[in-house]
Amino acid sequence: MILKKIVVSLFFLLTSSGLNPLLAEQYRISLLTCDPGEEIYSSFGHSGIRVVDLTSGRDMVYNYGTFDFGAPNFVLNFAGGRLDYYLSVSTFDRFIAEYDYFNRSVREQILDLNEQQILDLIRFLETNYLPENRAYRYDFFFDNCATRVRDAIGTVLGDQLVWHDEEQETVDKSFRELIDEMVYYMTWSDLGIDLALGSRLDRDATPFEEQFLPKYVEAAFARAEIQGDGPSRPLVRESRVILGFEKPDGSFGAINPYWIFWVVAVIFTAITFIGFKKKKLYIGFDVTLFALLGIIGLVIAWLWVYSLIPSTKWNWNILWAFPGHLVLALALLKKTVKPWVQHYLLFALIMADAAVVFWILGWQSFHPSLMPLFLVIILRTNYLYYNVGKLKRLK
Repeated sequence: MILKKIVVSLFFLLTSSGLNPLLAEQYRISLLTCDPGEEIYSSFGHSGIRVVDLTSGRDMVYNYGTFDFGAPNFVLNFAGGRLDYYLSVSTFDRFIAEYDYFNRSVREQILDLNEQQILDLIRFLETNYLPENRAYRYDFFFDNCATRVRDAIGTVLGDQLVWHDEEQETVDKSFRELIDEMVYYMTWSDLGIDLALGSRLDRDATPFEEQFLPKYVEAAFARAEIQGDGPSRPLVRESRVILGFEKPDGSFGAINPYWIFWVVAVIFTAITFIGFKKKKLYIGFDVTLFALLGIIGLVIAWLWVYSLIPSTKWNWNILWAFPGHLVLALALLKKTVKPWVQHYLLFALIMADAAVVFWILGWQSFHPSLMPLFLVIILRTNYLYYNVGKLKRLK
C-alpha cells in the first residue's frame, strides 16, 4: 500500500511538473454507458470511465457503482440513506464480460481531451481511488455512478466544458417520470418505489439533474463541447457500440398489481353488496385490509423519520396507508366496538379522500395501480362508519 502511494505521488509529480508532457498521448479516455439489466439494482443502467494505455495495452475501467451486498445491515442502510458506494478499478475484459453474460449493451464515447486534460483526469481518478477517498455516501438522485463520472469530467475541464443543455428536448419530466421510464414494466418494483418516495419526486428535473440516469449522461456528453483551449470541439470525438443486444419487448408480468388490485376491488364491492343485503359486515375482510395498510404506513413513517434520503420525506401515501390503521384492525377484532372506532373511520375516510385530491391536484403522483385500492378504502370506511355500531357481524 505504501509502495502504491509512492508510485502515485511520483506520477503526479512528473505529470504536474511538465517533465513528461507527451505521456498523455499514449492514453485514450472514454465514457462507457451500459444498458439496464433485469434486476432492480441494475434497471437504471450504468456508467464508467475507461482508460486505455495504448503503449502497454493496459485497459482499465473506473467504476463508481460498487457496493457490498454482504455489508452489515445492508437493507436498512440502503433504505436509510446510510450506504457507502465505492470507486473500484477492474480490467476492461473483466468489466465487459459481465455485461456480455447478461446480454446488456455497452456503448463507448471516446473523449477528445488534450494532453493536460487527460493527465488531470488520470490524476483525479487515481486520487479518488486511494483507500481513504474511494468510498462515498450514495444518493440515488444526486450522487451515484453516473453523476460521479459526469462530475469527474466537469471538475477536470471546469469552465472549458459547455453542456449545451439548451439543445435538450423541451418536454419537462419529473424525477418520478424519469424513474418510470426505466422501471415501468417492472410493476412491483415501480410500485415499491412510488410507495417509498414522496412528493419531492414530482418536481421537474433540470437537464443537469436528469443526468442521475446513465442514458442522460450519455446524451449530455454527445451534446457537450470543449471551449477555451483552441477551436471549440465536441467533447466526444468518436462513438461506437462495443456490445449490441436487442432490447426485450416491454410487457407486464403475468402477476402484476394492476389486475390484482382490480380483483381486490371487485371482491370488496361484492362483499359490501352481499353484506348490505344480509345486514352483515364481514369484518374479517376489513381486519386484513387495514392491517396491511397499517404495516405499509409504518414503513412509510419509518422512512420519513429515519431515512437520510430527502426523497422519502413528505410522502403523502401516508394519507391512505396510515400506521393507525393497524390499531383499527385490532379494535375491529374485539367483540365490543369502542365508540372511538366510528370517529376513526371518519378520519380514515377523510384521509383517503384527501389522497385522491392530492393526486388530482398534482401534489403527489401515486402509482396508477392504486386507484382501485383507493376505491376499496373509501367504500369500506364509509360502509363501516354508518353500520359498524348496529349491524350483526360475521367474522
